[in-house]
Amino acid sequence: MKVGPGKNIVLDYQLFDEDGEVLDKSTEENPLCFIFGEGSIIPGLEKELEGMEAGEDKEVIVKPEDAYGPKDPTLVQQVPRERFAEGSELEAGMSYTGRTDSGNIVNFMVVEMDDENVQIDLNHPLAGRTLRFQVTIKDVTE
Repeated sequence: MKVGPGKNIVLDYQLFDEDGEVLDKSTEENPLCFIFGEGSIIPGLEKELEGMEAGEDKEVIVKPEDAYGPKDPTLVQQVPRERFAEGSELEAGMSYTGRTDSGNIVNFMVVEMDDENVQIDLNHPLAGRTLRFQVTIKDVTE
């Protein structure tokens, strides 16, 4: 059976950055499972899986526009240090979760900080990056 709309897909993958560093991977005990065509995975990867069958391997290169989009400079913002809970131990390069004034949960990375301000980046950590996947289709079912 071929990978296509509405099919249940089970796959193993490794995700590499531009320098060949492994960013993420499935495990034997925990493969990636999803229904094809429901937007569960990035569009560029999903497009390249269509038509594959169980047992097939493939290397897939996904450009930023088909993954997490380009890095949006307007999502890098200065936030007054006082907006963070007193005693918050912030560190540049680390990712955190917070709440907006309206109560929405947001993920961000601290870029830099001083005594008065914290520069945060609300872009997805993989925004603007070309990704390379090594995938193996394990199973395709109705």
